[in-house]
Amino acid sequence: MAKELESHATELKQKNGLENIGFVPDEESLETENDSRQAENSETCAISVRAPVILREGSTVLEPYAGMPKEVLLQFSCQARYRVTREIIFWLIIVATLVIVAATIAIIALSPKCLGWWQISPIYQVYPKSFKDSDGDGSGDLPGIQEKLDHIVYLNIKTIWIAPFFKSSIKDYHYAVEDYKSIDPSFGSMADFENLLAAIHDKGLKLVMDLIPNHTSDKHNWFQLSRNRTGKYTDYYIWQDCSFKDGQATPPNNWVSVYGNSSWQYDDMRKQCYFHQFRKEQPDLNLRNPTVKEEINEVIKFWLGKGVDGLRVDATKFLLEAETLRDEPQVNKSQSPDTITTYSELFHDYTTTQVGMHDMVRGFRQIMNEYSREPGRYRFMATESNDDKDVEKTMMYYGTSFIQEADFPFNFYFLELNKEISGNSISSLVELWMKNMPKGKWPTWVVGSPSYQRIASRVGKEYINVINMLLLTLPGTPITYYGEEIGMEDNATLQNQSEGVFGEHDPSENPEKTPMQWDPSQNAGFSQANTTWLPINEDYQTINVKVQQDEHNSTLGLYRELNLLRQEELPIHRGWMCSIWNDTNIFAYVRELDGLDRGFLMVLNFGNASTVNIKTAIPEFAASAQIRLSTQFINNGKSVNTQTIITEKGEGLVLEYKTNNLIHSNEKFKNKCFISEKACYSSVVNLLYSSC
Repeated sequence: MAKELESHATELKQKNGLENIGFVPDEESLETENDSRQAENSETCAISVRAPVILREGSTVLEPYAGMPKEVLLQFSCQARYRVTREIIFWLIIVATLVIVAATIAIIALSPKCLGWWQISPIYQVYPKSFKDSDGDGSGDLPGIQEKLDHIVYLNIKTIWIAPFFKSSIKDYHYAVEDYKSIDPSFGSMADFENLLAAIHDKGLKLVMDLIPNHTSDKHNWFQLSRNRTGKYTDYYIWQDCSFKDGQATPPNNWVSVYGNSSWQYDDMRKQCYFHQFRKEQPDLNLRNPTVKEEINEVIKFWLGKGVDGLRVDATKFLLEAETLRDEPQVNKSQSPDTITTYSELFHDYTTTQVGMHDMVRGFRQIMNEYSREPGRYRFMATESNDDKDVEKTMMYYGTSFIQEADFPFNFYFLELNKEISGNSISSLVELWMKNMPKGKWPTWVVGSPSYQRIASRVGKEYINVINMLLLTLPGTPITYYGEEIGMEDNATLQNQSEGVFGEHDPSENPEKTPMQWDPSQNAGFSQANTTWLPINEDYQTINVKVQQDEHNSTLGLYRELNLLRQEELPIHRGWMCSIWNDTNIFAYVRELDGLDRGFLMVLNFGNASTVNIKTAIPEFAASAQIRLSTQFINNGKSVNTQTIITEKGEGLVLEYKTNNLIHSNEKFKNKCFISEKACYSSVVNLLYSSC
């Protein structure tokens, strides 16, 4: 046995092997071995660059090869040609990293502000009672809206605004709220609302709803408790003593409601008069009472907590009244005070836009900002305040450069358009807003609402396409009232109606609220009921979504194409707007962006057939342009001479042209050019930047 072990040991030595003697070295011996290996490595790295590496006697010079052991690899890695290369690569990586970081910081610093979700597409207003009936009762509801969300997507619209659906006494079309935190049963349940909101978000859409802080219904629990002088509710509304004459209550002053007659109503239970800016069924809240303000704040938080993306604050200018009860000045000072019964006969110095009202709006904005902290969840806020020609008051709702209020106040000036429409009238209304809007703010445009005649009925159906072209090519956010995308008109059979329908208040507003016309089937596809809450317009067989989807040259088709063009083309989306021509028939303007060598010319006809010569008016303008879109689809793609641009009555053209001479740089048009979110385009890096 001993001889056998000895022969194995001799064999291992002959083969330069190591014998395992069953001994595990201690830590000291391991450290000693490591030190010796490091010394070997140092010695290896000290080998001359040109020194060959010899494996054993008689072998050739060793060259680098794949799979080299560490000891061999180290002999090469310390050679200058490899070490210098490594250092060069290392420092190149460091420099490249710094360049990338610096470029990223520069791009972020120079990039213009990204447009918000409320800026990138039109907002589509739905009147829920008339949009779609899902349960066959003849009246629209929230599940019906959910059923038709694909129509909103089809239009390339990203935001839907639903008119009030709170539990209501139905007076004034659901603006008389009985419960701010409940859904009116005629529209469905809170579960229906939550399902609708989830479906809206699933489709990448946003939801805006109304906030009505100025007044409630006289059926609201707060008002009933206030009538009884119950605890904190005693001063939730505006109460004043009324004198009596010949058994009739005499109001404390001459204030008149929007709908006419005194804005004070005597209450037999409380034995006082309460104040109402609108109908007597809509008593005004006392928003000077901190407890009432907190109640409204809680309402805002409730709906934002549900996931609502934005709010439109209704009747903003009416939120506060003067604490003194001075009579408002008469428009006609010679008129007998006893004969004043209509709203227009007084200047409303003490019942609108009072000191403290904007502070309240800023308070609403602060709550919206608190809920906007989550990335991608900005909460939008708009205000509704029709200040007529006193446009400076409306502009105050934008806030200041330091304190934000509304993202934009609603622009109702296009609601003045009527049969006297002209290129001049359109031009003056556009300039009225753009010239008065604070620098850097975002405009909006409204042509229809549940309280005004539909635009096709006000100005004539021959102008509906050119009106849509105007809205979708102006800077800012257009508001589309349901049905405008297919050219719906008022139902003429309802214009002389003397009584309300189903308890609704003002029958004169019924013609513009008729049910949406979806297809040529019974009830225009709106409902399976035998009778709808308002009669379907008689023209539904030809004016409906289904028919126009199948027609290329339709109002619906043009609306979609215009919206796509608006989203795809930077000059139309966020470029300069310069008004270059207006007369009785034509309103023309350009959209252009610094850095781009092309622009868009809109020539819109609001009168009779006409020819305009843009080239003569602006000698440096392009000699020719191509029609990108026309209200007459047959003209799309044609080339036109800018000296003779011909349009028919109600025709609109979107012309694309090449240029290196931007109109907004022309001193002649300095006061005719406007921009909101300024940006410039760099073709070198295909980026927008703001320092231009």
